[in-house]
Amino acid sequence: MPSLTGHKILVFVGDIYEDLELWYPKLRLIEAGAEVVVAGPAANTNYAGKNGYPCVSDTAIDDMDAGDFTGLVVPGGFMPDKLRRDPKVLQIVRDFHEAGKPIGAICHGGWIPISAGVYKGIRVTGSPGIKDDLINAGAIWEDAAVVIDRHHVTSRRPDDLPDFCRGLIEVLAAG
Repeated sequence: MPSLTGHKILVFVGDIYEDLELWYPKLRLIEAGAEVVVAGPAANTNYAGKNGYPCVSDTAIDDMDAGDFTGLVVPGGFMPDKLRRDPKVLQIVRDFHEAGKPIGAICHGGWIPISAGVYKGIRVTGSPGIKDDLINAGAIWEDAAVVIDRHHVTSRRPDDLPDFCRGLIEVLAAG
């Protein structure tokens, strides 16, 4: 496995996040040597996952700056539908995109990059439930376990997490 020593990764959290889509990448990234910072609407707050697993935020999204990180992970669940209404979240995603820094989005996590306006002309996958949203945002939809297009890494569902994490680590290590 490539080393991510020296990498600092931002992960979004909020109520009703998809438990596995946050925890599996977080632990794999730590295992690869990365520092992982979980940011939610408020710092040091316990957010309940869709399946009840808790996650305490390390910090608040409002205090984050894309310049301090080498990558971003956007888990799915119902959380992205709320977080995509936050202008700071959208600005962070745009900043990552404009800097060419890796952005990983899985399942419904794609809603956030859609709302940030960064998927036009990008090959992606995501939950079949947001396929039309992705296409309407100008993305090029593919039905695959993982799709990597430049600095974007996307997957469809929790079953795709092994492929998603391998792709994310590969893109981060190459960056």
